[in-house]
Amino acid sequence: MANPGYGKRTASDQPRGGAADFSLLPIRERYVAGFIDHLPEGASMSVKQLARQLPLYGQQAISSALTALSVAGHLRRVRCPVGAGDETRWVFRTFWSRTARDNAWWTTFLATETATEAATIKAPSHTPNAPAQAQAQAQAQAQAQAPTAVPQQRTPAPAPAPAPTTRPAPDATEPTPSPAYLALARLGRNDHRLTLSADDCATLEPQATQWLTRGVSTDYLTSALTAGLPAEISSPVGFLRRRLTDKMPPRLPSESTSPATTTPARSLLVECTDCGRLGRPEALPDGLCRPCRETRSNGAGDLTPAPTEAPDVKAHMANLRDLLRSV
Repeated sequence: MANPGYGKRTASDQPRGGAADFSLLPIRERYVAGFIDHLPEGASMSVKQLARQLPLYGQQAISSALTALSVAGHLRRVRCPVGAGDETRWVFRTFWSRTARDNAWWTTFLATETATEAATIKAPSHTPNAPAQAQAQAQAQAQAQAPTAVPQQRTPAPAPAPAPTTRPAPDATEPTPSPAYLALARLGRNDHRLTLSADDCATLEPQATQWLTRGVSTDYLTSALTAGLPAEISSPVGFLRRRLTDKMPPRLPSESTSPATTTPARSLLVECTDCGRLGRPEALPDGLCRPCRETRSNGAGDLTPAPTEAPDVKAHMANLRDLLRSV
């Protein structure tokens, strides 16, 4: 058996097996297909493992047979991610169909498998222990409501009340300064060349507020306005208005939409049965990439020489003898 997540996966809508299965395939492919069809779910389907269990053929023959079965529509090799976060890894799976399917069927089937994988990942995997939490909260409330025993004490005689001191009450109608206003007001304390009046701070406050709405902090605003000051500044308000306009920062995304919190899309990638190149299901018809399909269509995939193309050993040896006599 393969490791969890690897190995054979049987496709849906499979008819019951019979003696006529794979009868249209060549002898080698029929033999390999019959063996794979009887493998249990999750069994290893690597070339080495199949060659170890099928003594009639070696690894090269098994690899060629799997390529032929992929072209015939019986299997597709895929890679898919499992796990989450830093523990994500890519695993190999081989989907097997007893019935030969066309490319459109395989594309639809693999798209359905991708949607199923995504729905499984998004499903909640834990439930809170509500009874235990309720019991702990009840115990905490009981301890908080329990009366505390206080010893009886003698009450001293009341002291004469001091004369009330009158303090000016704060003006309730005065608005609270904004962070942008406070940042502008503190510039003069950091550098006397940037001392601003109350009217100057109120004039520049809308521009400084635009900086803060773009995602920067007040420290960033202060450092941007005080960096590289000239030796003399005749008009601090005009100088700061120009800097606030020329150095306006770009808008930054909020923390809630940071890329780290987004979940990457999970998808199945089909692996070329011949060379192992990855691609989307619609880009690898017959389970083969374009170079492998072209090689197979040109007849270069079968490297076994024909009997008529066997080299003439006797003629070659006679030619070598003639060359040696001439020396």
